[in-house]
Amino acid sequence: MSRELKISVGQHSDKGRKETNQDFHGVLVPEEPLLGLKGIAIVLADGISSSPVSRIAAESAVKGFLTDYYCTSESWSVKTSAQRVLAATNSWLHAQTRRSQHAYDMDKGYVCTLSAMVIKSTTAHIFHVGDSRIYRVSGHALEQLTNDHRVIISSEQSYLGRALGVNPQIEIDYQSHQVEKGDVFVLATDGVYEHVAARFIAAAIRDGADDLDRAAKTIVEQAYELGSPDNLTVQIVRIDASPA
Repeated sequence: MSRELKISVGQHSDKGRKETNQDFHGVLVPEEPLLGLKGIAIVLADGISSSPVSRIAAESAVKGFLTDYYCTSESWSVKTSAQRVLAATNSWLHAQTRRSQHAYDMDKGYVCTLSAMVIKSTTAHIFHVGDSRIYRVSGHALEQLTNDHRVIISSEQSYLGRALGVNPQIEIDYQSHQVEKGDVFVLATDGVYEHVAARFIAAAIRDGADDLDRAAKTIVEQAYELGSPDNLTVQIVRIDASPA
């Protein structure tokens, strides 16, 4: 068994039927010793559609996490490090809105969802706020690991109950899962998962095992063909080797 964590990643994002892409995503696989000390980070953010600056929020949240997480103290746990980084990001986004011309209108503010995974050694740490999703592939199905922070008013109307940048403080969902070679995780924005069946996603990953970028693109194209009106982003993460 390998002594080093190794993963394969496939990613694809498209603006879909919208004028701009307010989703943002990224992955950072550091060299040792950071790989062993901090792990691998995978992040996905979705800016709210009502705001003209939410793309900036999503990009800032993802880039900030991928940069600042690796600058936290080596003595801190993954959970402490990530939560402190996300709390700081949330405060910064909220302050940006309060300084803007829409100081009290969060629908036009620096607001986004965020779903992140940090895979360290044999554990996947998940941090989540909003309604993007993280799944684990289970055979021909998907196991949803995150909860959607949406408030349902009716079959036609709902709104985000929690997101980065809305309030000065933020509550981040956290969970951890043991991982082993062969495990596959999927991160997706609502523009994808609301339109593409879980069996299609699982099949696309299985059929595209040699090219996960292509598999991610296939899933995004399927969402578009099925009428999704939103931005479309998918990340696929496969554990190829885990430490002894």
